Amino acid sequence: MKRLGGIHAPHRKNTANLTPEQLPIPSEIVLPMSMHIGAPAKPGVKPGDEVKVGQLIGEPGGFVSSPIYTGVSGKVKSVEPFMTVTGQKTTAVTIVSDGHQTLLEEIKPPTVTNLEEFLAAVKNSGVVGLGGAGFPTAVKLTVKDLNQIDYIIINGAECEPYITSDTRTLLDDAEAVKGGVELLKEYMKTKKIVVAIEANKPEAIKKTTDTLGELNGVEVFTLPSIYPQGGEKVLIYSVTGRVVPEGKLPLDVGVVVLNVTTLAAIYKYITTGMPLVSKCLTVDGSAVKNPKNVIAPIGTPLSAVFDFCGGLENAEKILFGGPMMGISVPDTSMPVLKNTNAALAFNSKDAAIPEPVNCIRCGRCVEHCPLHLMPLNIETAYSLKKPEMLEKYKVNVCMECGCCAYICPAKRPLVQVMKLSKIMLREYQDKKKAEAEKAKAKAEKEKGEVKAGE
Repeated sequence: MKRLGGIHAPHRKNTANLTPEQLPIPSEIVLPMSMHIGAPAKPGVKPGDEVKVGQLIGEPGGFVSSPIYTGVSGKVKSVEPFMTVTGQKTTAVTIVSDGHQTLLEEIKPPTVTNLEEFLAAVKNSGVVGLGGAGFPTAVKLTVKDLNQIDYIIINGAECEPYITSDTRTLLDDAEAVKGGVELLKEYMKTKKIVVAIEANKPEAIKKTTDTLGELNGVEVFTLPSIYPQGGEKVLIYSVTGRVVPEGKLPLDVGVVVLNVTTLAAIYKYITTGMPLVSKCLTVDGSAVKNPKNVIAPIGTPLSAVFDFCGGLENAEKILFGGPMMGISVPDTSMPVLKNTNAALAFNSKDAAIPEPVNCIRCGRCVEHCPLHLMPLNIETAYSLKKPEMLEKYKVNVCMECGCCAYICPAKRPLVQVMKLSKIMLREYQDKKKAEAEKAKAKAEKEKGEVKAGE
């Protein structure tokens, strides 16, 4: 099987051997109603309301949505507009903790005896893609015909530098991973379940292999340590040899992919009744005094997380996620989200953006692109404002993994160009669609007028 491209990025898994530490309860948390792909949740509380740990704070806003629960007990301070790190406008519920961590009395394990109840439990758990994607897991598992699924791949690749929170799931929550696998076997009736882990995590591979034992139809698959093995399309190809076509979903090639921490969280909810209210995240980077893996209530401000790790020194840039695909954070008031797997802070030396020079047409970006795109041609088409060429070069297939920019000797800002090119192409396609609809309406009107005049 032909290997896809990719790069040998430095691993820097500094916290891989550090057991997660529980963060002290923060004085307040902020819960944005958009912590997932799809419709935002609808706030179900108002200022002054008393709340308890595990209480529903936001109800799903549609089929592709997810409920939101509080991880602290206390009083609702505000329900007001909020801007996320991506610039998205939403609503956020701020809760002042009372420090008591009083549990909601109604919390109990859900009844799960069939597929319908299993999917309802997954939805009610509040679990989304916890590896960073944030797609509601219940939606991903809602399949019309279970025979469509040949593989469920459990993604334990964690290929981004620095991040080790999924590795800790494999090591510390191995029984929860096993329990999740058994739930999938029982209710999803999948022919093959594969837990895929990069080769640079031998302890996690051994622990997972030993824990899963001889479960029928379950395999632990060792991936090459080449970034971006954790990308969904790359992972599917590495494990199955199947290619997800442009505009198609993994299910179209018989595959469902779940993050390993997502799977463990589902099992924990079904066995305890406690919904997703906290998150393990890696806290690292050259500006962090004491890197750690930290368990924090969702909604905890980053300032409290960094303080727990000894504070920051000369922090120039802060990221949610890894250095390859992470999102820049404007300030430390931003809260930990459901899909926050890491908070990284870098000093001025590591955060410095290199000065780009002219492209030398070396072709390294093409050679290393895991999806066989031509970033140099896409950059040219974008600079010439030719969206039809962006369509030809399939910019929408790009997963924005950053391999092209990383390997570029001219230090071209290729990832930014990819993002901007997608916007240009979308505007072009929307305009074409609107013009086509206008022309169709005009033709139908003229046809009607001709008929009326006969």
